[in-house]
Amino acid sequence: MKKQITLIVFLFSITIYAQEQLKINTNKSEIKWSDEYSFYFGGHNGKINVSKGYFIKSKDVISGGEFIIDMTSITCDDLDDEEANKSLVAHLKNEDFFAVDRFPTAKLVISRVEYHDNTSMKIYANLTIKDITLPIAFQAKVNYETQLMTTKFKIDRQRWGIDYNSKLRDGAIADGIGFEITLSL
Repeated sequence: MKKQITLIVFLFSITIYAQEQLKINTNKSEIKWSDEYSFYFGGHNGKINVSKGYFIKSKDVISGGEFIIDMTSITCDDLDDEEANKSLVAHLKNEDFFAVDRFPTAKLVISRVEYHDNTSMKIYANLTIKDITLPIAFQAKVNYETQLMTTKFKIDRQRWGIDYNSKLRDGAIADGIGFEITLSL
């Protein structure tokens, strides 16, 4: 019995030390967003800040992690007119879209990583927006020398309750929201 307990403690300590938590450098990380209109070409794009996060590294590869997105930091990069820019950002923050007064953060938690080779992977994660958590999967690349992970993917905004308040207005905006993410260690 004593040997079994010792063995369990030893195996548990190996598991703990086999994983390393790598803090994400939020100053060098970036999330770009983009959307499109349904009726004509065009759309908007901007940025959102990563407020904190980490990767889990096991056996010299990324195996998990999570990061928090500061939804209050959303910006618009394509509108030069200051008034129009402020209006769009306020609209994105209101109840029709992200409701940042009630949901100031979003979260992505990596649940599984499948490597294609040393730098390319498929990531399975849970994305929480407006307190709605749903699974997503996307391709990503990691460069261990520059300590960067990059990915591009789209989500269907309506799955997370990001609606524009009426069928007519909601139909003017495409359902996909694109994200281009660079995370730095």
